[in-house]
Amino acid sequence: MGPATLSQVLRHLPRIDEPRLLVGPATSDDAAVYKISDDTALIQTVDFFTPVVDDPYLFGQIAAANSLSDVYAMGGKPFLALNIVCFPNCLSTDILACILKGGADKVAEAGAIVAGGHTVQDDEPKYGLAVAGLVHPEKIMANSGALPGDILVLTKPLGTGIISTAIKGDMASQEAVEAAAGSMSALNRGASEAMIAAGARACTDITGFGLIGHATEMARASRVTITLYCKDLPLLPGVKELAAMGLIPAGAYTNRDYFKDMVRFNDESISPETRAIMYDPQTSGGLLIAINKNNLEKLLGELERLGVNHAVVGMAEKQKDAAVEVI
Repeated sequence: MGPATLSQVLRHLPRIDEPRLLVGPATSDDAAVYKISDDTALIQTVDFFTPVVDDPYLFGQIAAANSLSDVYAMGGKPFLALNIVCFPNCLSTDILACILKGGADKVAEAGAIVAGGHTVQDDEPKYGLAVAGLVHPEKIMANSGALPGDILVLTKPLGTGIISTAIKGDMASQEAVEAAAGSMSALNRGASEAMIAAGARACTDITGFGLIGHATEMARASRVTITLYCKDLPLLPGVKELAAMGLIPAGAYTNRDYFKDMVRFNDESISPETRAIMYDPQTSGGLLIAINKNNLEKLLGELERLGVNHAVVGMAEKQKDAAVEVI
């Protein structure tokens, strides 16, 4: 579902006043959070999509890592998952078995279990998970906690949408394919553990709305303006060249059209391909973490210790007309 359609749906949802719902649809956060007791809250999320790679086992891993990411972005730990499967009857069930094995192995790597799910026949295969996680009610990492002066850290390189588009046209290098697959299938568990240990203030994972879209949601929820440093963005191999060739997914244009009035590019010399990369919809992208500048070195140290890729990509400032500024 695109951002415009999603926002229209959310506007028509009934108002939720239930005090146990700690995080709902109001701030476009990564998952819902429901308070069970004074020291336990349930995180609930769901995500599924069509294949982004040809290998069914790898597709299962990527889809599972993507679904689990929402729990990690909220500062929680996943414990239970249910498969969501759409599968055509013209394909071998051996392919489906490989997809489910990939998902189950990735869920097991996260320390959670797959306890069943639901399958329907469809013309195009789709796979993902409904995931439940746990978090202390006072330690939820929502997208609404960023404050002026906070530093923004991104934990995975950008460009998975562009590389996926290039793969379909058989124009991606083997290096780019392998780097994208490794990034998409990697759990955000280490990044989540690092931000919790360092005392981060806010977080969101970068997925379908791209870096600019999710940064905009964080800025609006936190009532700040986020400045992004385009020259410091981590990129997957070959992404800039592929973008310059026009291998840009349709979702990037959808994101641009929806968020453009909330974003200001402060330098006209910022290239079209760089702008496209910032709007590029990501599959199983990294965490965008907002942290007090005094705790930045601790966060970077924790990420380094856990072997998590990371880059400082911006900062939060006092709210201005634009939700996001790119310099």
